[in-house]
Amino acid sequence: MTKNELYNTNGFEPFKPVWWARNTHIHTIVASQFTKVQKPPHERIEIPTPDEDFLEIDVCEVGSDQPVVALFHGLEGSTDRHYIANLMDTLRDAGFSSVALNFRGCGSRLNDQPRFYHSGATDDYRTFFEWIRQRFPNKDIYAVGYSLGANALVKYLGEEGKDNLVKRAVAVSPPYDLKEGSLRMQRGINKLYEKRFLITLAEKLEQKRKEYPDMPVFEGDTIYAFDDQVTAPLHGFSGAEDYYFRCSSRHFYGGVRSDLLIIHSQQDTLCPIEFAPQKTLSENRAIQTLFTEEGGHVGFLSSPSGWLYRVILNWFDKSKNGVPH
Repeated sequence: MTKNELYNTNGFEPFKPVWWARNTHIHTIVASQFTKVQKPPHERIEIPTPDEDFLEIDVCEVGSDQPVVALFHGLEGSTDRHYIANLMDTLRDAGFSSVALNFRGCGSRLNDQPRFYHSGATDDYRTFFEWIRQRFPNKDIYAVGYSLGANALVKYLGEEGKDNLVKRAVAVSPPYDLKEGSLRMQRGINKLYEKRFLITLAEKLEQKRKEYPDMPVFEGDTIYAFDDQVTAPLHGFSGAEDYYFRCSSRHFYGGVRSDLLIIHSQQDTLCPIEFAPQKTLSENRAIQTLFTEEGGHVGFLSSPSGWLYRVILNWFDKSKNGVPH
């Protein structure tokens, strides 16, 4: 399937990039580093996990009958990242409450247990969604995940099928094959992203070693090595290959039963679109795709600005208005 064949707006506003964003790295880096953050008033709450740890969440509650939207950030992100904070603000203006999750170790302090978070940690998603259900018993639950957070969201939806707690969801720039994405991180300009991720991952590992001296030792310079030496043993996998295979989102799209929109740039070099399971995506009637010809990883510098948030709101409004997808 060619790139032109992949691109179909499916009734959504077409993505029109700003004139000066001439490649995917500009979309990715400028959006990440220079976007103004407008986070609405919110409440920071800690909720317990079944393994005697905690999750830090930010709650922006709106007094309306609109659904509540769960938000999930990407690798080494947090609820303060521009794509989470600004979406919370956009959702508030549209009458939606939102609840954003900081993955373990990504909030204001390190979590209590030796484990961290990873691309397939759906146990924490279940804890989070159950808390939302109890806090907002009369509201439907929608969800938006970015990158790593999108991978785990798809995994949750696929694992739970029709029994999941999410009525409608969006996955932005999900990694379809974690191994291939990890290997791509070692190429060209992508090495700059990899180095930045590894700095904070290694720092957290050493901070946690002060409390848990037997934490795994990281001796490498790639995400693959970190996942093989640290992520896998900490979370019950035999190694990076086992972790990547068992958690890659491509295995779970077939089980998705909630309405799911996938937004992805065909130029994304961190999570290449070529590994998307196109046949499964096209055959699952619950899934709709919006694969733009341009754009970056989680970065879509548009003219006018705010295209990504408008598309997400439009997807949510389709459910409210009963528009078929």
